[in-house]
Amino acid sequence: MVEVLFTHAYLLRLDPKQWRQQQPYAPLATITAAAVVREAGFTVALHDTTFAHGAETLGLALLAHTPTFLVIYDDGFNYLTKMCLTAMREAAFGLAARGRAYGCRVIVASSDSTDHYADYLARGADFVLLGEADQTLPDLLHALRGGTDPAHVPGLAFCGTNGAVQTTGRRAVMTDLDALPLPAWDLVDLRPYRAAWLSSTGYFSLNVATTRGCPYKCNWCAKPIYGNRYHARSPAHVVRELQLLQARVGLEHVWFCDDIFGLKPGWVERFAELVEAAGLRFRFKIQSRADLLARAGAAEALARAGCETIWLGAESGAQSILDAMDKGITVEQIYEATRRIRQLGMQPAFFLQFGYPGETKTDIAATLRMLFELMPADIGVSVSYPLPGTLFYERVKTELTQKANWTDSGDLALMFRNTYPPAYYRALHRYVHRRFRQRQALAAVRGLLAAPETLTRHRFRQAASVLYHAPAALLARFAWRKAEGRGE
Repeated sequence: MVEVLFTHAYLLRLDPKQWRQQQPYAPLATITAAAVVREAGFTVALHDTTFAHGAETLGLALLAHTPTFLVIYDDGFNYLTKMCLTAMREAAFGLAARGRAYGCRVIVASSDSTDHYADYLARGADFVLLGEADQTLPDLLHALRGGTDPAHVPGLAFCGTNGAVQTTGRRAVMTDLDALPLPAWDLVDLRPYRAAWLSSTGYFSLNVATTRGCPYKCNWCAKPIYGNRYHARSPAHVVRELQLLQARVGLEHVWFCDDIFGLKPGWVERFAELVEAAGLRFRFKIQSRADLLARAGAAEALARAGCETIWLGAESGAQSILDAMDKGITVEQIYEATRRIRQLGMQPAFFLQFGYPGETKTDIAATLRMLFELMPADIGVSVSYPLPGTLFYERVKTELTQKANWTDSGDLALMFRNTYPPAYYRALHRYVHRRFRQRQALAAVRGLLAAPETLTRHRFRQAASVLYHAPAALLARFAWRKAEGRGE
């Protein structure tokens, strides 16, 4: 028997695109909250739904653990759970209903429930934790265990005795992240994660968070948990977690899942020193900004620490669109950052976004030109997606009458009126990916012809894929042009 059973609502099978990719990460925020609650004196367990077939699998976990409290705590470090996907919302409702039917007090914490707490309370939750919940959750559990009124706990939404929804205000975000215990990695069975990664990539990647929040103000980026504040763990605290993971499962590759990695001056340099001093050898990927990589010594320290891939929020090759987004960067900085990353032996990768209000055919052409001139190692392509709490959402919310959320991450519906119809952007998304993979395959062919001694199974597969990607890119281009209404 345990007092608190943790679970989460991100079921990989409900997201066909991510299920095909087979590159899952453990629910980091969930196991961090579990560590906090365990440190506060409660017994805890985890029902990890990542590979579950549906919310109904919770029933066996409830019978096995007989918990008093069910905490549905989604991983706010994973961008997929910040997107308020309706498939995951329905899964959360299903989990809450099963917990309630079993007799648990049901507590929910997520970006989506913070934005839509009344909906969650109506569908089985007893309490919704608003915003950052690491301090709110143990306070609430202590109040409920002791039979005291939880209304004095800040950061809650719940139904009062009269049935009306009440809130207790937002709790200030934590500033001392080193005060948190390390995530409860012992609760996670990492074997299926490892198997998925090895089958899809040939290596195993783990997720680690070094910061919370982002101080930049891109007007399409939602921040329901941390707002515009930015706080970092110390490099020493992060290295302790890396050493724990090294001892527990081995350390091959890490995704530092921060919105912005190493923003504080001197942080990356100190981190590199401690990684070297600890004798840690691993590859990692991060998210950064083109302007940050111009800081003296920062990019060099990343390379020294083992950084392999830097994802840049390039978004657009049109300066007018970057300015409309309040990105605070220039197209020239994207070009310069890409060159600098490559010079230091690392790989650049781009996030691109199409369909921002006001985007024209000329703007799209500028983005495609930037992409194919710079040819990053990888891309993530999306269409503009309005999230509650953003200036972008406020601009288009009156148009979100039929659909306000994607069903899953592969939905890609343009949910507001724009220059072209939604079919155009779906066709453009498909064309960009097909053309990009074709260019990569051609580069692999040229590389093998120039240096046949570098032949490996992976490089052979990549080169041979040109036989698929060349005609696929041609067909995708035709479909895109047709969707535009021009034909071929």
